[in-house]
Amino acid sequence: MILQFLSAVAGLTLGAFATGDSSTTPTNNEVANLIHRSAEANDALVRGNIEGYLSRIKHSEDYTLMAPFGGPTQKGFDDSKEHRAAMAKFFKAHSFDQETVATYNSGDLVVLVTVERLRGEIGGLPEQDWSLRVTQVFRRKGSDWELVHRHADPLLKNLSLENAAALTRTDKH
Repeated sequence: MILQFLSAVAGLTLGAFATGDSSTTPTNNEVANLIHRSAEANDALVRGNIEGYLSRIKHSEDYTLMAPFGGPTQKGFDDSKEHRAAMAKFFKAHSFDQETVATYNSGDLVVLVTVERLRGEIGGLPEQDWSLRVTQVFRRKGSDWELVHRHADPLLKNLSLENAAALTRTDKH
């Protein structure tokens, strides 16, 4: 009974999402522009050019980040001078390429599923591959787009069940 209720609610929710007003559905050109802006912005970010990143990407007030290193979901974007300086110092990529795996759009939302391939010194560690699987969600605000959510992880290579279990294990054996 509860399962049927949850299925019905999920169906209604997904149905409402999928039947957005077609007059606001992003055009192919808008999606292509978001892909291009995202690639330029992330290229600037990983090279330590924070101003270049922020000139291309606007963060929504309710922005969330699931960082590639794990931990709790960050809420909001810290736009302080101190945070900008820390980000600029943290990233020293030597190369960057963004591969678009898929895009989804409905109403005023666009989702980009990408692989970001970068090589460089991140967080003071020696140069290495730092490629990430990334999902970004953009929401239309007026005539522009804001980044609402970003999730990234370094799991491009398959993990064994044992390695995945070790990453998620919370017991202290």
